[in-house]
Amino acid sequence: MTPTKKKRVLLKLSGEALINEGHRGINPQSLKEIAVEIADAYKHSNCELTIVIGGGNIWRGVRDGGGVIDRVNSDNMGMLATVINAIALQSAIEDAGVPTRVQTSINIYQLAEAFVRRKALRHLEKGRIVIFAGGTGNPFFTTDSAAALRASEINADILLKATQVDGVYDSDPRKNPGAKLIHKITYADAIAKRLQFMDTAALALCMEKQLPIQVFNLHVKGNIKKALCGEEIGTLIY
Repeated sequence: MTPTKKKRVLLKLSGEALINEGHRGINPQSLKEIAVEIADAYKHSNCELTIVIGGGNIWRGVRDGGGVIDRVNSDNMGMLATVINAIALQSAIEDAGVPTRVQTSINIYQLAEAFVRRKALRHLEKGRIVIFAGGTGNPFFTTDSAAALRASEINADILLKATQVDGVYDSDPRKNPGAKLIHKITYADAIAKRLQFMDTAALALCMEKQLPIQVFNLHVKGNIKKALCGEEIGTLIY
């Protein structure tokens, strides 16, 4: 019998998921909880898993430059922040029993591999989780764009975006208690309505590649496993 083809998934995490609210840096307990959840979900799913993580818990280029650091340098610092998070996440996931590799779009060969598509695919074949760091390697692009780009390059079946809320709403649920959760929406409608859960460049690339996006709440225990196993949670953009 032909073995069942594994679903290839890219999970997008925000750097803010690694902090205590109101603080910066990496909170070890938050890191451990997320890593254990990822490892458990991976072990119980039939998936090849890749991850892109942001760096906003350490440095956010647009926000933190303060007019003193120019945008290019500030964005480059943000890319370095994603490398720090990726190395931390690698250590925590491996502590939970799953082998990983970090690949970066910027050359830091003492710390991680350079991104090479064929090598990334080989790691997936060997059962390793691959963490992509360094964003796209270019300023002016968010890690959402990096997630859409890497997912497209590895021919992922779906992009899972783990957020701080239950999915995509018609307005900001943190400011509007009456905001309504949208369960399904097309790429074109999401762009036209400027829902701002993901930047337009990332959405446009996913639309071009016909790559579905599932947005869900990272902080509900078991949600990563549900998403990897194909359960309908949060919002589907198609």
